[in-house]
Amino acid sequence: MIPISYYLFLSLGLFSIGMIGVMTRRNIIIMLMCVELMLNSVNLLLVAFSKMHQAKNLGTEAGIDGQMLVLFIMVVAAAEVAIGLSIMILFYRKVYNVDVQSLNRLKH
Repeated sequence: MIPISYYLFLSLGLFSIGMIGVMTRRNIIIMLMCVELMLNSVNLLLVAFSKMHQAKNLGTEAGIDGQMLVLFIMVVAAAEVAIGLSIMILFYRKVYNVDVQSLNRLKH
């Protein structure tokens, strides 16, 4: 069995890459991909902790809770991407640019 610390470090690395990408990039598509990367790092931790909890409590059905929560998060993430991409397409049709800084023009 792989130690839980490996999953923690991998998830921390993925989440850090996603957070740096959201804070530094100005392209909406890249920002959406970085948010998805952060959600997937949390999903990885949920599955790892669920598996660890199941290994400690053999004979119980507590191991599937993490996987069910991950499935729910993936459904919400898919809806988020669909809405985000539709907003981006409408924005691109209006401004012909996908730069986040140009969103201030929509105020006027």
